[in-house]
Amino acid sequence: MHVNGKVALVTGAAQGIGRAFAEALLHKGAKVALVDWNLEAGVKCKAALDEQFEPQKTFFIQCDVADQEQLRDTFRKVVDHFGRLDILVNNAGVNNEKNWEKTVQINLVSVISGTYLGLDYMSKQNGGEGGIIINMSSLAESTFGTVCGSFSNHADETMAANLMNSGVRLNAICPGFVNTPILESIEKEENMGQYIEYKDHIKDMMKFYGILDPSMIASGLITLIEDDALNGAIMKITTSKGIHFQDYETTPFHAKTQ
Repeated sequence: MHVNGKVALVTGAAQGIGRAFAEALLHKGAKVALVDWNLEAGVKCKAALDEQFEPQKTFFIQCDVADQEQLRDTFRKVVDHFGRLDILVNNAGVNNEKNWEKTVQINLVSVISGTYLGLDYMSKQNGGEGGIIINMSSLAESTFGTVCGSFSNHADETMAANLMNSGVRLNAICPGFVNTPILESIEKEENMGQYIEYKDHIKDMMKFYGILDPSMIASGLITLIEDDALNGAIMKITTSKGIHFQDYETTPFHAKTQ
């Protein structure tokens, strides 16, 4: 898919990886809906991008993706504003082990909900023109070993599958540690809960594995969008191997004989 002229919706777009995604998409000529719960950060992000790109290229919407009604309304606003939707990036994520229900709601449930909403608007079976959905996961969450992170990570990978005749490709990006504000959460007991005792161990792992720059994750995103052959792909990004893909064997389907 050529990015130029396409409309993208990015959740968690005000900071970190989401902002890097927005910038990469804008550089390629896309229009981008910036979706984030943080109003102050969202307004600042929009203003900064307006200095680099035409203001009409971006549209900021404050939204708590954990709120199903807000999320549905956000998709409707984006399509009403730009007239279409071609690219969806379910990027919003948190690290909060003390409020694990909210973490699962944001990191897992909103990804599922967002995927279905994206299909509602993009699927050719629903009158759409097709498109691509990229769901963000994380190798680092599994490395943390925390309950919410690991559960959300594996469920996210499971969703990356062929969507048959929808015309929509679905892929996942699983980076290692990335230099974003979420890394700072390991220092806070209100985020880590009982796992705060492992913060020094996590820091040691960061030093060992290295920390990625958000721009590298954004490069991976553009690769997934532009390569039409990538569908059901799980892209891993690490400091040691760079961008690479998960290899997995498919189990042949054998029709049951009568």
